[in-house]
Amino acid sequence: MRAIPLLSLLLGGWFAVPAYADEAQDWLNRLGQAEQQQSFQGTFVYERNGSFSTHNIWHRVQDGKVRERLLQLDGSAQEVVRIDGHTQCVSGTLVAGLGDTPNSSARALDPQKLKNWYELAVIGKSRVAGRPAVIVSLTPRDQHRYGFELHLDSQTGLPLKSLLLNEKGQLLERFQFTQFDTADVPSDADLQASPDCKVVALDADKAAAVKTAQVWHSDWLPPGFELASSSAHKDPETKTQVSSLMYDDGLARFSVFLEPLNGATVTDTRTQLGPTVAVSRRLTTPEGEMMVTVVGEIPIGTAERIALSMRSGNTTAKQ
Repeated sequence: MRAIPLLSLLLGGWFAVPAYADEAQDWLNRLGQAEQQQSFQGTFVYERNGSFSTHNIWHRVQDGKVRERLLQLDGSAQEVVRIDGHTQCVSGTLVAGLGDTPNSSARALDPQKLKNWYELAVIGKSRVAGRPAVIVSLTPRDQHRYGFELHLDSQTGLPLKSLLLNEKGQLLERFQFTQFDTADVPSDADLQASPDCKVVALDADKAAAVKTAQVWHSDWLPPGFELASSSAHKDPETKTQVSSLMYDDGLARFSVFLEPLNGATVTDTRTQLGPTVAVSRRLTTPEGEMMVTVVGEIPIGTAERIALSMRSGNTTAKQ
């Protein structure tokens, strides 16, 4: 899953948090603990931009390790295997939105932090995959992030259904189990990757990552978003080094990619597919012309502002 770790501020009124927010925090704490403690397997549907895909998932917690295998059932058999949130192998190209960066580890939700940027509330009950669930809403306190509606399994606290909503309450993305089983623990065979699952090789070394973090920064970020990781790799087509920075607010994420143009002619672009936006802007820096691309599940206006705020060192970039 993606924005939720299975699976991305105006402080006015924060000190007058209603009582039901405490119950919502308790459920989010249960969610964070459950995925690190509870084994399960099931089938879920993923919907984005009017298209659907179905997937099997096997999730086993054993000897302090969380091993997970995700298999797409539509079209070619595409899969990903992760251990403790780190991608081990991938076959094909998993549906966008369900993949994760290879070096991103699982994150625990921190309700105390999230309530600064989202209003948390328990808003009702539901039934998903034949199991009773509690509905927890996370409503953004500003215009720089989307809202979530989580249907958490009443027995385990695991997410049975997740809706990503824009500022008008319109559905951008749906993740929903159709079959969910916690009694039958996934076996070694269930978690065994197919021969087509290619081992993920990370060519970004730590020195490059540290250098990237030092050289590039943003003059403006939405409140609550912090740098989570940085890396650098060589583009196989252009042979140029691409720097990448990933930011999150404890739930939502976006990435910034910076690539030297080396005289290439490019145009600024902005696209949106469901909840995911991609904004590319050309910047002039002391190092030369750069293409800055922001990709993530954030409003497109926020992504544009982030792209234009990227800076090299202590210098000022020109648009």
